[in-house]
Amino acid sequence: MLKAAIAVGGYARSNARELVDLVQEAERLGVDSIWSAEAWGSDAVTSLAYLAGKTERIKLGTGIMQISARTPSMTAMTALSLNELSEGRFLLGLGVSGPQVVEGLHGVAYAKPLGRLKETVAILRKAFAGEKLAFEGEHFVLPRPGGEGKALRLDHPPVPVPIYLATLAPKSLEFTGAAADGWLGTSFSPDHAEAHLSHIRRGAEQAGRSLSDVFLNAACTVAVGEDVEALIDKLRPGVAFQMGAMGSANTNFYNDAFKRAGFTDDALAIQDLWIKGKRDEAAKRVPDAMITEFGAVGTPDMVRQRFKTYEAVGINGVTLRVVAGKEGHTAALEQAMDLIQSAG
Repeated sequence: MLKAAIAVGGYARSNARELVDLVQEAERLGVDSIWSAEAWGSDAVTSLAYLAGKTERIKLGTGIMQISARTPSMTAMTALSLNELSEGRFLLGLGVSGPQVVEGLHGVAYAKPLGRLKETVAILRKAFAGEKLAFEGEHFVLPRPGGEGKALRLDHPPVPVPIYLATLAPKSLEFTGAAADGWLGTSFSPDHAEAHLSHIRRGAEQAGRSLSDVFLNAACTVAVGEDVEALIDKLRPGVAFQMGAMGSANTNFYNDAFKRAGFTDDALAIQDLWIKGKRDEAAKRVPDAMITEFGAVGTPDMVRQRFKTYEAVGINGVTLRVVAGKEGHTAALEQAMDLIQSAG
């Protein structure tokens, strides 16, 4: 049966108490994990440290820590600390983010993001294994040459903290297959699964692994109701935002993922309208298929069947992006969990 997850974040603009209530309710409903967001508002760490003390069983993951916002050693120390605070429930989700955030917010060069990700993971594996952090790469050298530093071993016992990678581009997906414990997928459609999974599979096989060695977790927008067209219309602006705003005009991994799934003309047209400031037109340009094929939208029976489709193509878990109705977010989550459990 599919494992369910939810994303949490944005508590700077909402009531933190409501966040705790939601996560505790998710734990009661059987949600397997929560993933904390990090973009240009809330960080991915603080909320999990707090929630570790407010929960008992649910897994706590960073969804995602931006690798450019921290040195690899600090990422390792943070991960080990959160793993200790949560009594082994922590999952380390990492991603390269995009040039607008990396260069605009952090003031760090975005060039060669995959190389930096590979070196970061290599250093993390050393740290988690209890080894001294001696490393020489293109992007990171430990200890710093010519200085007074020496290779240090982190003051934690060895712990195999699971590393999940949020990747979208083909070469990054191959690296995920070769080196990660799990994948945090977005812009994924079970109807076009090979647009992502073929690359993960190739990387896994080249590393002597198989696709089953990687826990495949895909984001899934869930909207349940009898007026299917109204549900679709409600979701068009969000897809338009992804196509036009989630990256620069030249670098938009979400847009590229939809292209690989066969939506090149649509993705480019929506992006062009968005960049020109025609956001309402961009939303109207989103075809139904870019919504219905990339989530679970429709009547209860339709949504239940979509969950079966995700599982049939090899997805192990879904991060539920639940669209709340009049009953509220908790009721919508409970309904989604009922449908997942009845589909299993």
